[in-house]
Amino acid sequence: MSTGNEIERSDRDPRDVQIFSALLTPHRSLNRTGFLAVMLFVSAVSFVTGLVFLMMGAWPVFGFFGLDVLVIWWAFKANFRAARASEEIVITPSELRVRRVSHRGQVAEWTFNPLWVRLDQEIDEEYGIEHLYLISRGSRLRIAGFLGPEEKTSFYNALVGALNAARRGPTYNPVT
Repeated sequence: MSTGNEIERSDRDPRDVQIFSALLTPHRSLNRTGFLAVMLFVSAVSFVTGLVFLMMGAWPVFGFFGLDVLVIWWAFKANFRAARASEEIVITPSELRVRRVSHRGQVAEWTFNPLWVRLDQEIDEEYGIEHLYLISRGSRLRIAGFLGPEEKTSFYNALVGALNAARRGPTYNPVT
């Protein structure tokens, strides 16, 4: 029986504890249900309008309306395919890992020492933060490309805090 006052001890190495973890994905405002609703609406409007032209004797227009629906469907499918990309950033006291997965499933990984990593940004006066970079030993890696300017600002602040915590190193906290 537990009274709730016992201190839970962890056998994990303090260098492997995650200080920061973020999974970044492209923003998509239209989900699968919305996609079906839009496609049904576009198909119905195109079909009815195509029938009107067919009744007037302009039968080739009916085929072009079908072609329009097909092009819109293809564009949405390409957009959904691109949404499969992701970027994961994990910081522990001993390493900073960036794992990028393309929309085709190709994986690229980078590992840095958080003590040597510097965070850089390109700022536009009107737009805000345009690009964020991790710089270490002369290499420069662009990160957080999916985010908008306000989100990049928030992400930048959180990442700076996590890098500072990693530089301080694992701390002993008997309460946790």
